[in-house]
Amino acid sequence: MKSSPHRHTSAQVDLEAIKNNVQKFKQHIGSKPELWAVVKANAYGHGAVPVARAVKDLVAGFCVSNLDEAIELRQALLTQPILILSGIVPETIGIAANLNLTVTAPSLAWLKLVVQESIDFSRLKIHIAVDSGMGRIGVCDAQEANEMIALADQYGIEFEGIFTHFATADEADDQKFKAQQEKFAQIIEEISRRPRYVHSTNTAAALWHTEQVQDIERLGVSMYGLNPSGKVLNLPFEIEAALSLVSELTHVKKVTKGATLGYGATYEAEQETWIGTVSIGYADGWTREMQGFHVLVDGKFCEIVGRVSMDQMMIKLDQEYPLGTTVTLIGENQGKLITATDVAEWRKTINYEVLCLISDRVERVYL
Repeated sequence: MKSSPHRHTSAQVDLEAIKNNVQKFKQHIGSKPELWAVVKANAYGHGAVPVARAVKDLVAGFCVSNLDEAIELRQALLTQPILILSGIVPETIGIAANLNLTVTAPSLAWLKLVVQESIDFSRLKIHIAVDSGMGRIGVCDAQEANEMIALADQYGIEFEGIFTHFATADEADDQKFKAQQEKFAQIIEEISRRPRYVHSTNTAAALWHTEQVQDIERLGVSMYGLNPSGKVLNLPFEIEAALSLVSELTHVKKVTKGATLGYGATYEAEQETWIGTVSIGYADGWTREMQGFHVLVDGKFCEIVGRVSMDQMMIKLDQEYPLGTTVTLIGENQGKLITATDVAEWRKTINYEVLCLISDRVERVYL
C-alpha cells in the first residue's frame, strides 16, 4: 500500500521518546542482560527501519516476526544480530544463513526439513523455542530439545539459544506465569548443554518480574511508550508514548435538526449542529466501531458521529472551524490527551492492536 503524504493524515513518531524509553529499560534491568529491540509488525506500527536505526547503538540485537521483516533490516544496512521469532519456511533457510540471521527452531520436525536443504549449515544459528504454556510453537520437553541439539551438531548448525514466551506476565494473577517459569527452568536443567543465550523475558516480564531476566531482554511494546497491561498494572517507571495520530478538517458544515449522517443513517442530529469531515477511515486502521468515540479539536473532545467510512469520518463540532484545523485521534491537543490505550478500551482490545492496525496508507512522520 502506498503512503499518502498529500492527505495530511499522519502518524507522528517521536524517535527521541523511543530512545529515552530504551535507556530507562537499560537502567531498570541492569547491565548483565543484552537488550534486543522487538521491531516486528513494522515496529508496532512505528516504522521498523527508522526505529531500528534510531536505537541501533543502544541495543545488542533486533527481534522480528518473519524472514521478510529481517530482510528489510538487512537491506537497510543494519548489521546487528537479528532473531526471527517465528519458524520460517524450511526451503528459505539458505536466505537466512546468507544474511547472517538467527532463526527460531520450533520443533524437531521443522529442523529435520531444514537439514534436507543444500546449504552451508556452518553459517546458520538457531534458537530453540520452548512451549512452556503459550501453546503456539516450541518443544514441550527436554527430550525433543536434546534431539534437536544433536541434529544441529551433526550438520554443523550453531545452537546459539533457547527461549520461551510468557502468556500472562502482564496480569495481576501470576499463577500461570510461575508455572511457565518453572517448566522452562526444568527444561533448561535437562538439556544436554547450555547455549550462549537463554531468554524468556518479554516487556511485561522485565517490567514486573525483573528477577526473571536472563541473557536477553526482548523489549517490545513499552519501547514505544505503551503499558503492556493496559491499565491493569502500574508501570514501575514513566515511559513516553512515541506515536501521535493526527489529521485535519477537510469539510465543515452546519446540518439541520433531523439530518442523518453516514452509511445506514445511524446518526440523526437532535438539533442544528456543526459537523466536520476528517480524512481517515477503516482503510487506515481507524475501524468502524470508533463511532461514538471522540477526537480532539482545539483542546475539546468531539464525538465521532455516523459510521466510519473507508476513507473518511465525521465528527460533531462545538462551533465552526476553518478547513485545515488539526484533529488529534491519538496524542495531546492543547493539554487534553487521547491514548492508544483509551482507543483500545473503546474497541475492547489491546493497545498493541490499535497501533499495528494503522495502515501503510497513513504517512509516518519522524520528529
